[in-house]
Amino acid sequence: MGLIYVDDIIVTGNDSKQLQLFTSKLNKTLALKDLGALSYFLGIEVVRDSSGMYLSQEKYVTEMLKKFNMVNLKPCPTPMTVGKSMFIEDGELLKDPTLYRSLIGGMQYLAHTRLDISFSVNKLSQFLKAPTTTHWSAVKRILRYSKGNIHHGLHIKYSERLTLTSFSDADWACCPDDRKSVAGYCIFFGDTLISLSSKKQTVVARSST
Repeated sequence: MGLIYVDDIIVTGNDSKQLQLFTSKLNKTLALKDLGALSYFLGIEVVRDSSGMYLSQEKYVTEMLKKFNMVNLKPCPTPMTVGKSMFIEDGELLKDPTLYRSLIGGMQYLAHTRLDISFSVNKLSQFLKAPTTTHWSAVKRILRYSKGNIHHGLHIKYSERLTLTSFSDADWACCPDDRKSVAGYCIFFGDTLISLSSKKQTVVARSST
């Protein structure tokens, strides 16, 4: 099994001899540099122990803090303020929305391993057209939260229970601008989370049923 992104390749399998044979044949056609056991791929760090693998983006968060000159931000315990709704016209329009859009884009990639910020990033992505000072404060809060939990990530672990289990939920008309609902789901393969989504629905639900 392989994962290819431009000129970065991950090759994995349960037969070490076949893996070696595959890489040897590939090396005859393409110039390869074998970096050994997987430890870093496209900004995602990989650490192994007896329980499985941990995927995190500690270095990625650190680089984001430096890029946006927020290294000295104080950490906070939650990615969003509980019980506070976000409006389209909440606050004053930013003079230059480029920084906001760039930070949101970076956080969307961070959410690959930091699923705890998925809802918050999705919510703030809805204001990319005309972000305000309030939205900017909210996106900085996510970065503060990520800094305080910089080691958090995904745990891919061994399990004898190879079954698919899914959970789903939705609120009802939570968006004050268009009264649309947010639906979410997560899917586990054994004890490992393999898919998650938090997304606004495309229609207005007339009932919470």
